[in-house]
Amino acid sequence: MKRLLRVFKWIAIVLLVLFIGIQFYRPARTNPAIDPAQTIEAHTQMTPDVASILDRSCRDCHSNKTVWPWYTQVAPVSWWLVSHVNDGRHDLNISEWGKLPRDRQERKLRQMCDEVEDGMMPLSSYLPMHPAAHLSDQDKKTLCDWTAQQREQLNASR
Repeated sequence: MKRLLRVFKWIAIVLLVLFIGIQFYRPARTNPAIDPAQTIEAHTQMTPDVASILDRSCRDCHSNKTVWPWYTQVAPVSWWLVSHVNDGRHDLNISEWGKLPRDRQERKLRQMCDEVEDGMMPLSSYLPMHPAAHLSDQDKKTLCDWTAQQREQLNASR
């Protein structure tokens, strides 16, 4: 029994040393500068309701306004979250909306609606720590109605 306790003690020490060691590798938690003229707000006619939905449910992963909570300081969680935010920004960055060609803006507007209707966004892994990001049926309808209106305006301006 004493031998088993010694083994567990050494395993715990090794795991603790590894945990402390990985804290020294920190991926960059960035919020690149925002050009207000390139944001989705500057390029669309956004209602306050839609702005509120995007701010509470999309901003952290799909803009350059990410709020980095305390747990993004702790590896390996930090590695996963930084990668996740970078992927989200790569897929859709509403802070850089104006840099997208019009046809891509139209596709992204359609994708926004499709993904919230299908329950794919916001991600289920995001919601437990951010319960305010949950979208009600009314939020989904508001967002989808707005995306449809914006797609019509994009198509009319061609």
